[in-house]
Amino acid sequence: MLPSEFQRRLHKKLDSLTDEHRLRPRRTVIAQDSTTCTVDGQICVNFASNDYLGLAFHPETTAAFAEAAGTQAGSTASALVAGRTDWHCRLETELRCFEEAEGVLLFPSGFAANLGTLTSLVTANDAVFCDRDNHASIIDGCRAADGRMFVYHRDSLDHLAASLERRRNEYDQLFIVTDTVFSMDGVLAPLPRLCDIAESTGAVLIVDEAHGTGIFGSRGQGVCELMGVHNRVPVRIGTLSKAVGAMGGFVAGDSNLIDVLWNTARTQFFSTALPPAVCAAAVASLRVMRRDQDRLRRLHDRCQLARQIVADRGLVSIDGSQGPIVPIVTGADDLAVEASQKLMNAGFFVPAIRPPTVPTGTARLRMSINCEHSESQIEQAVSEICKAVN
Repeated sequence: MLPSEFQRRLHKKLDSLTDEHRLRPRRTVIAQDSTTCTVDGQICVNFASNDYLGLAFHPETTAAFAEAAGTQAGSTASALVAGRTDWHCRLETELRCFEEAEGVLLFPSGFAANLGTLTSLVTANDAVFCDRDNHASIIDGCRAADGRMFVYHRDSLDHLAASLERRRNEYDQLFIVTDTVFSMDGVLAPLPRLCDIAESTGAVLIVDEAHGTGIFGSRGQGVCELMGVHNRVPVRIGTLSKAVGAMGGFVAGDSNLIDVLWNTARTQFFSTALPPAVCAAAVASLRVMRRDQDRLRRLHDRCQLARQIVADRGLVSIDGSQGPIVPIVTGADDLAVEASQKLMNAGFFVPAIRPPTVPTGTARLRMSINCEHSESQIEQAVSEICKAVN
């Protein structure tokens, strides 16, 4: 039994979260297909999933998973010891080809990829500059690393450049780390300018393409490809759990980088490797992604439609937002929670995003668009959002 004083602390924390409208329920969500789910038994059109290309439900993806799972469930060990199977090797090869990289290293999650990479590469006499809106996994990685952490914002890059220049002789190595797509805004990082700053100051640029992989660029390589800087970014982190529709994270780069991470990234070699069936599913998804470009075209058509309707209805979104993340800002936490519940009652699953995920005063509804969403589903959802927030 917990000590009574600690129990009182827990109750106080829960009461505080309730008062602030930040107590998150534990839902049971059962997906029916790429666009429909049941949430605690209620059927909804799903605008909460990151399965942007519908590949989690593609028959080739699920068949590959089922076939591999029929012979082995877990990988039974870390990749460094005995958990790296033939399917892991095939996935690494597929990702090397996709990323046009010398090497790739798999991680059990995107969070682990960021945390492990940053704590491995940023050492005691280094400095890492982190965009203030980066994902929690990047922020936690910067905080956990042995080097000193500085915070910048992409709207003040002249200040970042001056700060790096001023400190370049104070530290052994400087790093800049950024999301390429900021996951709560849908805004893209200014990668060409960040590359210029990194190259002029000797900094190493690390990017996380979690919401960019498969979505941006003619080959789906992400924002690095879209902005023409793919070969200028030495450390590229990605996830397999969003557009790829599977699970896990990876790092792509030159062979020396991958060898160092293989031997020093603690979240990789102290974690059991991904299940082989997950790797098989990811291989199948990547092949579908490369072959079926119509999915990407449909996705961007649907994203454009959603943004146009949001603008036409006078809803408040985020300037510069692109791709499948469509935020509708409510401001107050309670308004976002109430609107999300109204939408649920109307048959649309659009989650409320509140602090600490976003800054105080910027709570929002976050629509995630899927290439399989119909035009009518998007139109109806935005119509219900108008009713819910007004």
